[in-house]
Amino acid sequence: MTNINITNFRKDIYELLEKTIKYNEPINISTKNGNAVVLSEEDYNNLMETLYISSIPGLKEDIVKGLKEPLEDCIDEEEVEL
Repeated sequence: MTNINITNFRKDIYELLEKTIKYNEPINISTKNGNAVVLSEEDYNNLMETLYISSIPGLKEDIVKGLKEPLEDCIDEEEVEL
């Protein structure tokens, strides 16, 4: 994570945002009133998806159970009924 004060952020905003977008490098901006974090849209969307998936009761346990399932016990994806 890049840490920067608001003055330097304003000076280099274009380059910092391009770096955040290209490399998914968050920016922690400090001000006299507190801090703010800038994320790429991709990172933000991934975070929201993770929070959504985490909110579904039992899904985490099902995923962990599936990860432990031996591949030879699994069926081909073409055989999965929706």
